[in-house]
Amino acid sequence: MTNTEPLAQHTTSDGRDRVETAIIGGGQAGLATAYWLTRTGHDCVVLEGRTRIGEVWRERYDSLRLFTPARANGLPGMPFPGRRSAYPTAKELADFLESYAGFVGARVRMGVRVTSVDRDPEGGFVLETSASELRADNVVLAIGTDAAGKVPTVAAELDPGIRQLHSIGYRNPGQLLPGPVLVVGASQSGADVAFEVAQSGHETWLSGRHPGEIPVNERVFGRVMGFAANHILTLKTPIGRKLRPKFRAGGAPLVRTKRADLDAVGVRRTQARTVGSVDGKPQLDDGTVLDVANVVWCTGFRPDYSFVRPLRIGDDGFPAETEGVADGVEGLFFVGLLFQRGFTSHLVGGVGRDAKFIAERIAERAVSRALQTV
Repeated sequence: MTNTEPLAQHTTSDGRDRVETAIIGGGQAGLATAYWLTRTGHDCVVLEGRTRIGEVWRERYDSLRLFTPARANGLPGMPFPGRRSAYPTAKELADFLESYAGFVGARVRMGVRVTSVDRDPEGGFVLETSASELRADNVVLAIGTDAAGKVPTVAAELDPGIRQLHSIGYRNPGQLLPGPVLVVGASQSGADVAFEVAQSGHETWLSGRHPGEIPVNERVFGRVMGFAANHILTLKTPIGRKLRPKFRAGGAPLVRTKRADLDAVGVRRTQARTVGSVDGKPQLDDGTVLDVANVVWCTGFRPDYSFVRPLRIGDDGFPAETEGVADGVEGLFFVGLLFQRGFTSHLVGGVGRDAKFIAERIAERAVSRALQTV
């Protein structure tokens, strides 16, 4: 669909584009939501700011692979192609999403950025976009981690001669200057980056609290964790509710690259956090000062919801919502949030279930609004 086409198939009495549901984000979460809405006869449009489906995955580091096998990464109505036991690369996932968008058959507008979402007097929403204004009865925010990387304030204190990258901009060790590397953040991305940087010949430090690890290899993990992830690590269980804040704070255990792997390539692991600087060099909270040529910040992402004006953000930095339904904002929904309804909510193979749940809530709202007009 080109940018010259209208955002919606319907218009208001004053000629403005109108759609039942606007889905912001054309990744796995947005497309899965569009699948369920179109299959149940509900009008929707997917608005994707990038010019190509899957581009956010093509922009990740070159060695990235999913930690779930292909058999666990299908989306509603379409299994992941290829060998079921293989672990897809980020590029393979991007290509799959591009194919899936065609399979879904929903209207997808590429290169359309949403700049604001406001309430309209009729109980719906007004969206200002880079293409035109759009009215919608419902809005689904499916932007996931498609956002700016979080970088600690100490980054600004470091010597400008130190090359600094966030994991969102890191591709491979070829981007780094000769000399030692500090990787900050010891969760999965940090472990992956530290491993390949050390393997390429750099003296490498990995700073940050170790999040624990799954005590089996990733292939066994994919088989034995399926039941637990779908039925135990959810908001329906006490243990799931207890673990949710830990996961959202970046505490998910390592699955792929583990301590033994890091030790084998000589990564110098430390639980100390990077908190300050001395003479432009990074300093750990145990007083250690590191003379490094590079710093890679694997410190997470900060989704930006500031353009959604009715939305309230909780103390944990996540939107105030209950199972993907925005608190106090009727008609506003989420799909793909970290631990939205359970451990699998942000995973490729897990978004379909949450997308169906939200599509059902949208259908219920449509019936309720129709009854109110009778």
